[in-house]
Amino acid sequence: MAGRAVLRVQVVLSRCNTRGNSGSAAGYCLDLVRKRDYEGFLCTLLLPPGSQTSAFALRALNVELSQVKDSVSQRNLGLMRMQFWRDAVQEIYSGNTPHHPVALELSKGPDVEKHKLTKRWLTRIVDERENNLDNRAYGSLKDLETYAENTQSSLLYLILETLDVRDVHSDHAASHIGKAHGIITCLRAVPYHSSRRQVFLPVDICMLHGTSQEDFIRCSQEKNVKDVIFDVASQAHVHLEHARSFKRKVQGKAFAAFNITVALDSYLKKLRKADFNIFHPSLQRKNTLLPLYFYVRSWKKTY
Repeated sequence: MAGRAVLRVQVVLSRCNTRGNSGSAAGYCLDLVRKRDYEGFLCTLLLPPGSQTSAFALRALNVELSQVKDSVSQRNLGLMRMQFWRDAVQEIYSGNTPHHPVALELSKGPDVEKHKLTKRWLTRIVDERENNLDNRAYGSLKDLETYAENTQSSLLYLILETLDVRDVHSDHAASHIGKAHGIITCLRAVPYHSSRRQVFLPVDICMLHGTSQEDFIRCSQEKNVKDVIFDVASQAHVHLEHARSFKRKVQGKAFAAFNITVALDSYLKKLRKADFNIFHPSLQRKNTLLPLYFYVRSWKKTY
């Protein structure tokens, strides 16, 4: 079965290489997600064909918004970029055609009209990304969870809508998976931010274990630093377990939206193996078997 799975993944990736070079708005979205959100790219490949175009557009928007913070030198420039996307969302729902490939792809009938994508989830992602433009650490783990809910969970709600799934149990699972995703994204970014003398980990957890920003900036491997990482990672694990507690109540077709748990589980496993040393080189290596793991999880129809 593994051999067939690898072949299937290779065929799908090959087809996407062709699609991505088309020069169209859809090709732009696919290429952007493949280059900047490879795990999200793999997840989207495993969605039903009727959902893929919309999901690639949604993930492309998420990438565009996530890049604003690191691509501008002044906060005002970031605010202008966010206002552009806020206006673009308004135009999409007003029937206009925004002048950007991602907005153009989102404005197509199959996206907004066919799937009836909820506008407030899109605006909530934009608003939360804007609020996060300030280079400040999260005051508490709860603040980090709120950010994750408003960004990653909102994205999952929209992807569920592309699958025509709208029920409280699926949304509940999506909420917890999104929070886990946001927390793990924060952890994965620690080495990068530390190299830029920035620390965004929750202040309350850092204070609890007596760690300072300087501890992370100098890549300390002391126990108190590992304890901070353990506590934050444990909360991500708790959210994944909560999401799985609804498994029997979640519609089967919703499982495809939750394949990102493959990557989240993989990272947490590597982090435990590294004894919660967030700076361990193994955490920076790309998992070449990830496409296979995604396919196997999809084949098992679980999350």
